[in-house]
Amino acid sequence: MLESLLAAAPVTVVETREDPADPFLFPEEANVVARAVDKRRREFATVRQCARSALSELGIPPVPILPGPKGAPRWPDGIVGSMTHCAGYRAAVVARSSAVRSIGIDAEPAAPLADADVLKLVSDETERAALAGLGIRHPDVPWDRLLFSAKESVYKTWFPLTGRWLGFEDARLDLDPDGTFSAALLVPGPRVAGRELTGFRGTWRIRDGIAVTAIVLPLTPAESGT
Repeated sequence: MLESLLAAAPVTVVETREDPADPFLFPEEANVVARAVDKRRREFATVRQCARSALSELGIPPVPILPGPKGAPRWPDGIVGSMTHCAGYRAAVVARSSAVRSIGIDAEPAAPLADADVLKLVSDETERAALAGLGIRHPDVPWDRLLFSAKESVYKTWFPLTGRWLGFEDARLDLDPDGTFSAALLVPGPRVAGRELTGFRGTWRIRDGIAVTAIVLPLTPAESGT
């Protein structure tokens, strides 16, 4: 899913729908999930196997990928990336920092949010009104779940740029039926290439019961030398 969604981006994607029988973890990684339930350990291990496979395509040898501040993965020097997992799907996307500034991906079950209160927590009145209109025109799409997923991708893209928390209320999203979305930051953004970043643009897709969202923030042409 993500591989085809991000085919035009300068990134490497590895995704899977199954956990290997005995997924490998470095000792440092195993310590992180030593007290976790089996489901959590398998998710943790499989998504890191995806990440190491993606890194190997960039010539990076296997290394531990440990959670850093706020749980964000700590990537090797010169690498940016993002990981995600949900029931029946795990994926990692990586790129060289010489081509991409930040990446955020998220995967969710392609079903409406189970609790209506969750939507109130992650959206404002403007977003909920837009979702209602989308639901009338495209009732087969779980727009509330897509909004939640897209906001997760926004946060994962934001945090490596700032090292700061971004609340659900700090970005207003606009989902488009064409498979794209935009996020307007409602708080001061980081300075990127000498200018304040005011938002992100991303893509989404639903297939085989899974919804994925992704943001790839490339370097400007001047920065990348193109």
